[in-house]
Amino acid sequence: MLKNHKSEIINQKLVLMSCCAPCSAGAIEQLKGQGADFCILFYNPNIFPDTEYQKRLAEQIKLCELLGVKYHVGDYNHDEWLNCVRSMENEPERGLRCSECFKMRIKWGADWARANGYDAIATVFGVSKHKDQAQVDAAALAAICDLEYIPINNQPPLPATSHQKFYRQNYCGCEYSMKKNVG
Repeated sequence: MLKNHKSEIINQKLVLMSCCAPCSAGAIEQLKGQGADFCILFYNPNIFPDTEYQKRLAEQIKLCELLGVKYHVGDYNHDEWLNCVRSMENEPERGLRCSECFKMRIKWGADWARANGYDAIATVFGVSKHKDQAQVDAAALAAICDLEYIPINNQPPLPATSHQKFYRQNYCGCEYSMKKNVG
């Protein structure tokens, strides 16, 4: 799951950015099993509508509390995200809009990590079948300069916690991906 970084992770304070409970569960359990010092960061201004955001947030908090994991919730500012992807509304899924979305969120996460004493960052944004891990990795490397980025292998979400029946959405999160999967 966490590519070849087991010994390094134990010596670092890591922020794991998460989009939802199902995508983060496997990495959380692996990090806990390794004794890592980490925090889940839920910063997802891309998620639409607000009711969807609230469902995913509640499920992420439920998972973190179930597993006894620290977490932080960033502000939800969908208008800021819309400004970030303005003029990219018609881009295909996994296109430029997604790259810019990842960069925006990961840059915010890196700023939060630095301000709170963390020295490494990872994200499960590419775990979902809706996204491309290589695209997430490229966006992260473009957005982060002074923190270590730890890539995540694509992994099946929710290994040991699947019995918890966490809410699983059928689109990435933004209104553009929702239209693609609904229409």
